[in-house]
Amino acid sequence: MKRVLAVALGILTAIGGFVDIGDIVANAEAGARFGVAHAWVLLLGVVGICAYAEMSGRVTAVSGRPVFDLVRERLGPRVALANLAGSLFVTVLTLGAEIGGVGLALQLATSVHYLLWVPVVAVVLWVALWRAKFSLLENVFGLTGLALVVFVIALFRLHPDAGQLWQQASHPGPPAGEDWGTYWFFAVALFASAMTPYEVFFFSSGGVEERWRTRDLLTSRVNVFVGFPLGGLLAFALMVASATVFQPLGASVDALSQVALPAAVALGKLGLAAAILGFFAATFGAAMETGLSSAYTVAQYFGWAWGKLRRPREAARFHTVLMIAILVGVAVLMTTIDPIQLTEYTLVFSAVALPLTYLPILVVANDRGYLGGRVNGRLANGVGLFYLVVVLAAATAAIPLMLVTRMGGG
Repeated sequence: MKRVLAVALGILTAIGGFVDIGDIVANAEAGARFGVAHAWVLLLGVVGICAYAEMSGRVTAVSGRPVFDLVRERLGPRVALANLAGSLFVTVLTLGAEIGGVGLALQLATSVHYLLWVPVVAVVLWVALWRAKFSLLENVFGLTGLALVVFVIALFRLHPDAGQLWQQASHPGPPAGEDWGTYWFFAVALFASAMTPYEVFFFSSGGVEERWRTRDLLTSRVNVFVGFPLGGLLAFALMVASATVFQPLGASVDALSQVALPAAVALGKLGLAAAILGFFAATFGAAMETGLSSAYTVAQYFGWAWGKLRRPREAARFHTVLMIAILVGVAVLMTTIDPIQLTEYTLVFSAVALPLTYLPILVVANDRGYLGGRVNGRLANGVGLFYLVVVLAAATAAIPLMLVTRMGGG
């Protein structure tokens, strides 16, 4: 049972990375417009985040320190500051989008406008991160987010055309009416959503919170190789369900209520309720993840006391940064920008920040001064170098594709 519960950290991290508010809609929109022609992107993202999360978890388990802390020590304050600036900007904006996403889920359940929920969500989030135990948060919201499995169940009731889906997946490309520029824009956005910078920082810092040591390497790997693929499976189910319901109609998806429609069509009110619960848990879990990641990286860069295991008075600056990040996220939402549109922008910025995140991790994972004999082997380094090339290509293409396609609008 202890091993089973230990997977919750990976589940929470994976759900926050693969099925937060922007990714929920992005996967559904991709499914509606392109079918499952982006399935390869999800697979590429799952393998990539598993490779680097395994490195991050191994570094933490062996050294007892979070990755970002070692990046600053190993590569110096300037490189770490560039990493901090890029990831913090993206993470705080994403935090605002997640708070808005929780509001959208509550709007679906209550018909009360999401902006009225935003201050309430922000206060509840701050209290939860201030007072609740880390293990409680990861178990409750990580596991409750599994309610999104309703989309997997819905597929059995929707009876999708397996032959057509396989044709789309095995021959990727834009269908009639779409162009290659838009196809590649969605590919970059979906890839960035799988490998967002804060995921590895949260996962590594969470390992320190859980007091991982070398004996916990198995726990770390179970988190990685069960949690992250599970997040990818849920994202894929959203894509396939949307492709099954919307693509034959030529309809697009740009709202959370539309994303829930396949579950409602297949399973009725019970399916809709499960979808809303999953949306709420996934977005609230992502808000916790991004909020903590903001405070983790700032505190680790400046060498402050940090962590939920410490009392607030013992890590006052850590909790202050957390509160400021939440307030900034709320302030962004109060401009009335659409939370979904905000997150789609952050996915593009995330793609740009990817090389700054993953190159330092690969360097640290090869440092015998920290890991001794637990450094990367040839396979890990080969995979790591391959993904550095991919993230560099995504970073280079992200902004031009955003401008040319007008955020995927065609």
